[in-house]
Amino acid sequence: MVQTSHSILTVGSLAFDSIQTPSGKVDSVLGGSVNYFSIAASFYTPVEVVGVVGQDFPEAHLEWLASRKIGVSGIQRVPGKTFHWVGSYDHQMCEAKTLSTALNVFEHFDPQLSEVHRQSSTLFLGNIDPELQTRVLDQVSSPTLVACDSMNFWITGKPDQLKNTLKRVDILSINQAEALLLSEQTHILAAAEVIQKMGPSVVIIKRGEYGAMLFTRKRLFIAPAYPVAHVVDPTGAGDSFAGALMGFLTGAQAHRDLSESNPEKWEELLRKAVVSGCVMASFTVEDFSFRRLMKLQISELMARQKELIRMISL
Repeated sequence: MVQTSHSILTVGSLAFDSIQTPSGKVDSVLGGSVNYFSIAASFYTPVEVVGVVGQDFPEAHLEWLASRKIGVSGIQRVPGKTFHWVGSYDHQMCEAKTLSTALNVFEHFDPQLSEVHRQSSTLFLGNIDPELQTRVLDQVSSPTLVACDSMNFWITGKPDQLKNTLKRVDILSINQAEALLLSEQTHILAAAEVIQKMGPSVVIIKRGEYGAMLFTRKRLFIAPAYPVAHVVDPTGAGDSFAGALMGFLTGAQAHRDLSESNPEKWEELLRKAVVSGCVMASFTVEDFSFRRLMKLQISELMARQKELIRMISL
């Protein structure tokens, strides 16, 4: 793994997923945003995870995460059942249809950071309640790079709280439908401009099979998705995209002050990080859960990244 001493603190969900796609059906496989994020990011840098699981969550998985230099001391195990999401995809596999959600122990999740976690310089807030995102931000002493994700549920359910969080965020990574909903715009360019005025200087809009668009204050960069012959399960693709993105930036020792001291270098790192995210997501969709990521070798990752760069170069 391409790792450094720099690490990311991330807060989000660990879960069980039951999923049906045109490729098949699985029941109660491991999932959750922070799981996908941390595994993807661990290819580039160590990660510290804050989350909650029930008594039914396998200890063996936490041990495997720890073997990847993913810190699990911030994962609480409490009485009850782990968060369980049930969803399905149609043949286009553009968006998941939620069939049921059992928050279980996640319903009362109240992230309390250790003293070590409070000193984190890089923070990624998964798509949890924006009030919890703000609560985490309040506990971190002086982060130099803050990024977050969100989802339709919070955009429509707690828009004011989400906007309060965004005032303190440097990078926002969301999908196209979420960007249009959050901005109340009908065009992606206008949406990015409106979101930047909310706080994040960098807005990354994920577009599934069409890749991702990176908006900074100065320019737009479009990265295509790496073409995958057979998509099995899109679940977690956006979270693993964000994991690789933030892992790359942290591993490259890129912090917010770089955008002021060397803006051209910062722009270059952001573009490379988005490409890294697109490549990581292409592995995630090749199997259910994060089975493909758990088998992924660094040589495969680097080879596919070079191939995507070759595809988009003149």
